[in-house]
Amino acid sequence: MIVLLVSITLAITLGSVDIHPRTVWGIALNHVPFLGGCVTEDWTRAQHSIIWDIRFPRVLLAAVVGAGLSVVGVAIQSLVRNSLADPYILGVSSGASVGATLVILFGAFSMYGQYALSVGAFLGSLLSIVLIFSLSRIGGQNSTVRLLMAGIAISAILSGVTSLIIFSAPNEHGIRSVLFWLSGSLAGAKWEYLTIPSLVVLVCLAVLLAQYRSLNSMLMGEESASTLGVNTVQFRKLLLVITALLTGVIVAISGSIGFVGLMMPHIVRVIVGSDHRRVLPVSALLGAIFLIWADALARLSFAPEELPIGIITALCGGPFFIWLMLRSSYSFGGGGR
Repeated sequence: MIVLLVSITLAITLGSVDIHPRTVWGIALNHVPFLGGCVTEDWTRAQHSIIWDIRFPRVLLAAVVGAGLSVVGVAIQSLVRNSLADPYILGVSSGASVGATLVILFGAFSMYGQYALSVGAFLGSLLSIVLIFSLSRIGGQNSTVRLLMAGIAISAILSGVTSLIIFSAPNEHGIRSVLFWLSGSLAGAKWEYLTIPSLVVLVCLAVLLAQYRSLNSMLMGEESASTLGVNTVQFRKLLLVITALLTGVIVAISGSIGFVGLMMPHIVRVIVGSDHRRVLPVSALLGAIFLIWADALARLSFAPEELPIGIITALCGGPFFIWLMLRSSYSFGGGGR
């Protein structure tokens, strides 16, 4: 937690305008009820606006998104029992991309105002989930393999739909905005955007922690988990719903940010082992810290221009993925330490 607080503080101070850490927390404490009168205001209005209205919500959103992606990574790797699984393997992000593209390029869901992008992305996620569920149950079966195959198929189809929408877009500026969003971005962060993602991440993390014994059992296989009293069919459905909900909400607010859900669970398992009672909270913490610094790098690397944060995570995640494949001593759950 200390590393997280330090990361938040330093990330807020970094930018075109250098601000002292004391000023950052002075402004933050000034907004806390009953404490505001105890803080001496030694900052300018411009500093207050930069810190409180722009940088603070962005850095906190990065922490929430990073934590959520890491938690959903743990969940989906347990769901499919595959150490190389990523939160986007079920194709949910492709559905979100279709909804968001329609909003940006054609003004869909404009009745929701500033929340139109989030609503469009989330509805697209729901559409992909329904299609994946329906396909995986054809023939009366609902195995993990069929679920993955359905996810890959739906993801390919919806990615094609997104490309078709972009190709038929009426304006060039809209295309640029869509491509930037598809690579992930936290540039539009506002305080009001934090509430729903934060609640969803906290609730899903609490539910998974309450089921940590079942998660541990699933690592040994469904047959072994069944002998230990786990209703594998119902539990797999629970994991799928949590995975879809977390991914949909996060993609709706930040765009497609890959590899965080792949990297963080692996790193954490090497550090603390495979017990989900420790893996889940530590993954959330490490994911929050990682994405805070990834976003800071995206902001500062080519300032005043800004890189999509998905580029930074891909540059980190790609080599990590290759290393993971080449490391023959690694086994799922951290057993290769």
